[in-house]
Amino acid sequence: MSGLSEADASTVAAPALVDAHIHPDKSSWGGAWLSRRDAFGLRDFIANDLETQRSYTRSVEERAYGLLRTAVANGTLAMRAQVDVSSELGTANVEGVRAAAERIPELTVQIVAFPQFGLLGNPGTLDVMAAALDAGADVVGGIDPVGLEGDLGGHLDAVFGLAERSGRDLDIHLHDRGESGLAQIREIAARTVAAGMRGKVTVSHAFALADDAAPTQRETLDRVADAGIWITTCALGSDPVPDIGLLAVHGVQLAVGSDGVRDAWTPFGTGSMVDRAHLLAYRTGAVTDAELERCYALASTAGGRMLGIDDLARWTGPDAATRLEFRAESLAQLVADRPAPLKVFRHGQLLETDPVPAAALLPLS
Repeated sequence: MSGLSEADASTVAAPALVDAHIHPDKSSWGGAWLSRRDAFGLRDFIANDLETQRSYTRSVEERAYGLLRTAVANGTLAMRAQVDVSSELGTANVEGVRAAAERIPELTVQIVAFPQFGLLGNPGTLDVMAAALDAGADVVGGIDPVGLEGDLGGHLDAVFGLAERSGRDLDIHLHDRGESGLAQIREIAARTVAAGMRGKVTVSHAFALADDAAPTQRETLDRVADAGIWITTCALGSDPVPDIGLLAVHGVQLAVGSDGVRDAWTPFGTGSMVDRAHLLAYRTGAVTDAELERCYALASTAGGRMLGIDDLARWTGPDAATRLEFRAESLAQLVADRPAPLKVFRHGQLLETDPVPAAALLPLS
């Protein structure tokens, strides 16, 4: 990354980190260990998630606050939080995450009103999504128009319509793979252009774009680039990760997020975007310093551009008012070693960083 330099022989300054896709309302952070059930597809994961949320005794605000505070201690200064809304949950999760975020003013939190449990098949959810935009949410969400909803046109009519009426950006989860997933992405791109929303739409996960054997992959990448759509990836487990070099060749904008952190979906996640850059590097076979640095950029300034946050979108050098300082010989080394930052600065202010343990330790009897 151009402009990075060592502050001394063993300390490197770097851009602040941005988590472009995280679900803080689902997290068990700071509580007892959460055992998880088997899941054999998206619907199983969603059902397990809803049951887990019903079982929590600690509030959304308390759980989200612990995770957000830990993220700041690890150098994340902005995030796009995907927060569940539904006819059953109402806007409570949005209100809880917003309350947690307000307790950490140095962290910019952009909330997506996310219809995790379906939209068309869950009557009343669209009205709740609209209400959520007045209750602390910033962005309209969507989910698998075909694979979950079974109605591409109906789902996109609903979410694009709400985004246009409210003047908000749009972020659509898309887990569907193969030609079905690619066709949905092309339709999202077409609607983005038609709605005059270039640069205002994100497709999260977009697993279909990782299918190098698909006949329409490159055409779809060109459509995505032309529409100015952002893609987010989380380098999760066995999930597909796109060829980040190929996306760059086609001019596709990419950013990185954590996705679920210690929730019903996964026992993993650390609240560290350095850790996520490391996982992305590992999953994509990064070896050279340039490849490792690119992964860091996708976890930092790329996310800043996606969220439209100026001090996080640009890197002006080691004396930048917003920066991190790490004990490392180079940026490439810190991606490999995954240290926490020594210092975190936002707008010239040195922040107090105090992470919360992921799981509460039971007292010894």
